[in-house]
Amino acid sequence: MIKAPADPAHVAGLLRPAMDEIARSGEAEVTLGGRSFRIRKQLLDDLREQRLLDVVHDFGKALLVFHGAHDEVVDIDHARRIFEAARHPKSFVSLDDADHLLSRRADAVYVATVLAAWATRYVETPQPRPERQVPVEPDTVVVAEAGAGKYAQRIDVGGHTLRADEPAAYGGDDTGPSPYDLLLAALGACTSMTLRMYADRKRWPLQRVTMRLQHDRTHAVDCAECVTRSGEIDRIRRAIVLEGPLDPEQRARLLEIAERCPVHRTLRSETQIITRIVAGGDDA
Repeated sequence: MIKAPADPAHVAGLLRPAMDEIARSGEAEVTLGGRSFRIRKQLLDDLREQRLLDVVHDFGKALLVFHGAHDEVVDIDHARRIFEAARHPKSFVSLDDADHLLSRRADAVYVATVLAAWATRYVETPQPRPERQVPVEPDTVVVAEAGAGKYAQRIDVGGHTLRADEPAAYGGDDTGPSPYDLLLAALGACTSMTLRMYADRKRWPLQRVTMRLQHDRTHAVDCAECVTRSGEIDRIRRAIVLEGPLDPEQRARLLEIAERCPVHRTLRSETQIITRIVAGGDDA
């Protein structure tokens, strides 16, 4: 409980200046702790029926109470009454000079951090399956299920470990970029590196390269450069930001060089993918 009143009637007392308007109009705008709230008559009716200390006494669960001595909206004595009514296990954390609504970010972060740590003693969290360590050969990328989440993948390559997943909208846990995100990242990184190599070799004043890439699908008939004329095709939009005092000719040339990035060429060329099924742990 965070800065809660021991008696819900205390809330009604804070709303006393607006009582007439609430009774007349059914609702009113009130200011509490420096913030504006719209209060409806139903809330007042509910408050009259609540017996919070009885609920706390019979709660039957671990309880953590946050409060501060300088709360000007709800006196700290309310926290004392709540804490005394509660049965063990129970804990109390002082928030010192934090205001009632925890408007300072540092206070809100502190409460969230303490609450998360405290809850681990009482809430069982599922333990992820241990990740399987897979030997990685030179020039080989190994992708394996991470063991946590539905679609999460662990990617091992060249001594580096990456993550891949699907966003929550597609049933994943969003613990890493999606496969298409990784594809765009590969194209963007390759393009940027290619431009950097070329500019450095030419001693051009290219200060920084930034890529913005998006993937979608479009109808083949809308693509003037495509051989395919029916159905849908994949489309990658690549926006390149070149920072530095480059002249128009240099920028035009770098645009041409971007088309020569090796990953770009792979995506545009005919690619053969050879797939086989092997026994678990056997690469023969």
